[in-house]
Amino acid sequence: MWQQLYAELEDRNFMVVAVAEESRGAEHARPWIEAAKSDYWQLIDAEHRLEDLYNLVNVPQAIWIDEQGRIARPPETAGSTDHFRRMDLKTRTMSPEDQAARLAARQAYLDAVRAWVTSGRHALPADAARAALSKVTPEIAEARARFRLGVWLRARGRIADGDRQLAEASRLHPDAWSLWRQAADLDEVGKASGPDFWKRVQALGDRPYYPPARL
Repeated sequence: MWQQLYAELEDRNFMVVAVAEESRGAEHARPWIEAAKSDYWQLIDAEHRLEDLYNLVNVPQAIWIDEQGRIARPPETAGSTDHFRRMDLKTRTMSPEDQAARLAARQAYLDAVRAWVTSGRHALPADAARAALSKVTPEIAEARARFRLGVWLRARGRIADGDRQLAEASRLHPDAWSLWRQAADLDEVGKASGPDFWKRVQALGDRPYYPPARL
C-alpha cells in the first residue's frame, strides 16, 4: 500500500521511510524487503533505536514528519484495526464484513496521509503534537535497557540470562507488544504469532490491540 501512495505523491516532496525492527539481524529481514521491491526507503533497525527514540510499542506504527523535521503527528497505528481478533484461528480467515471494515480503515488512513501531503490537513500544531507524545517513564526506560541487554546476551550464547532480561522487559512495559513479540521470535521463529500471542491478545478484554489513530 505504501508503494502506491509513494508513487502517487513522490513529486510532492513526500517520502516513506519504512523501518523493520529485527532483533535477529539485518539478514533475517532482508529477503522480505528485497521481495517488496519498493522505490521508497526501507531500513533495518536491529538495535531498536527507532523504537527507543519514539517510544514505539507495536507495528505498524507511523510518525508523520514534515519538511522542517517537525513531528506533525506522533506515533500512532498506521491503518491497522482489531478486526483480526475475530479471526477463525483454524482457517486463519476473517469474515467478509470484518475484511471489508479492515480494508476501509486502511484506506481511510492512506487518504489521511494523502490529505496531509496535498493540503496540510490532519497535521497537528506543534504544542498539540508535543502533548500527544507518550511519556517515557522510569519503568519504560528500564524495560528498553533490559530488552537490549537481553538481545545482547542471547547473541553471545547466554540464552537463559538473555531470556530473563527479555521477560523482565515485558513485565516492566506490558503495553509494548514489540518487545514481547521480538523476544518470542528470538525464542522461536513463528512464536510471536502463536498460541501465547493469542492468549495475550484475548487477555486485553475490551482494550484495543491497535488503538485507532485520532484523525
